[in-house]
Amino acid sequence: MTRIAVIIGHPLPGSLSHALAAAYAESASAAGAEVRTIDLADPSAATAHPTTRAQLRHPDAGGGELDPAVASAIDTVDWADHLVFVYPEWWGSAPAVLKAFVDRVFLAGFAFRYRGDGRGWDKLLTGRTARILHTMDSPRRWNRWVYRDSSLWWLRRATLWYSGVRTVGTTVLTPVRGSSAATRERWIAAAARAGKADAARTSRTERRAKASVRT
Repeated sequence: MTRIAVIIGHPLPGSLSHALAAAYAESASAAGAEVRTIDLADPSAATAHPTTRAQLRHPDAGGGELDPAVASAIDTVDWADHLVFVYPEWWGSAPAVLKAFVDRVFLAGFAFRYRGDGRGWDKLLTGRTARILHTMDSPRRWNRWVYRDSSLWWLRRATLWYSGVRTVGTTVLTPVRGSSAATRERWIAAAARAGKADAARTSRTERRAKASVRT
């Protein structure tokens, strides 16, 4: 059974991001995956910005005691085989709640570890995969050539790749503003198809077992 964590990076409940995430999660669950959802519109979610240096490190790396919401989110990310991020582009990036989530959860000592010589790092989330479902109003060419796809690359490259997570799919849905109900239904149906496909992915446990047989 594939374990999937869905992170909704929109601060307002009832958003298109929530509808996409719900369709994805329901389809993945129906296809046999175990799914946990972290909704960053929930006031109890791990979205408070760090206020001390210790909050940027896991206790195993010299950080302080974890806030319960942060500890719960770390447990979910650690548990998951596959991470799904659903969020809109705001100001060429992502909503502050998603950035705060990354700052509080992808901690040194949990997501990565610097090596003693200071010249490299260990990717501690290796073996996991990810999918990004991303909405925006910008035309694709504008986003690529003017914004340099910044709303995607900070997460895909500077966070997930840095931590060892391999992104297996990126879906960009645009433009949201002015889109018809029929268009949104097609997008929601696409999210459901992605959930079904990801449920069939091989779990980390199964991949390790196959690797040990080959060796």
